[in-house]
Amino acid sequence: MKRLVLLTALVLVAAVVLCNVWIVKSTENKVYTDINNIPVYNVGLVLGTSHKVVGGAPNPYFHKRIETAAALYKLGKIQHFILSGDNRTIFYNEPWEMRKALIKEGVPDSVITLDYAGLRTLDSIVRSKEIFGQNKITIITQPFHSYRALFISNYYDIDAIAMVADEPGLEQSFKVLIREYFARAKAVLDLYVFKTEPRHLGRKEQINITM
Repeated sequence: MKRLVLLTALVLVAAVVLCNVWIVKSTENKVYTDINNIPVYNVGLVLGTSHKVVGGAPNPYFHKRIETAAALYKLGKIQHFILSGDNRTIFYNEPWEMRKALIKEGVPDSVITLDYAGLRTLDSIVRSKEIFGQNKITIITQPFHSYRALFISNYYDIDAIAMVADEPGLEQSFKVLIREYFARAKAVLDLYVFKTEPRHLGRKEQINITM
């Protein structure tokens, strides 16, 4: 019995490691760290997170994504944004907070579309295509998150690249990185085993881009 438990544990660990290697290696060529070198894609998808951490301090993940998105717009790399995040209660609204922060950075409200049903990364990616009609997007998030977002995009035949925002130091990000390690394995299961669909789709929304 002990050998069976140990063997099972080893198989699970190996499966998680292989999923991580697959996701990172299949997407790393689409991850950009230099904002000057990233190609021009008309629509940027900013993936949501809380604007504050537990205790009320500013969330560095949130603010770095906003800074990166604003910089992309000012350099002409992006013409329109989809801000996709969680809006499950009246007291928690990621897209609205992202909108306020982007406008504060000088991005006009006219180039912002809010996606209130981006409850998970999978939902945000799929909805960018199925609801907002985008087959070519720049994803804005941190490096650790970008690989999984791109992996999901590849599965759904979305031409996606990622502009990564700075990550906090290891002390702040350690738990997030560990969680992401297992989230990648779950993404493989969601796509290839369970065929998981977004929790909400709904009617299509047109994004008008002025060239």
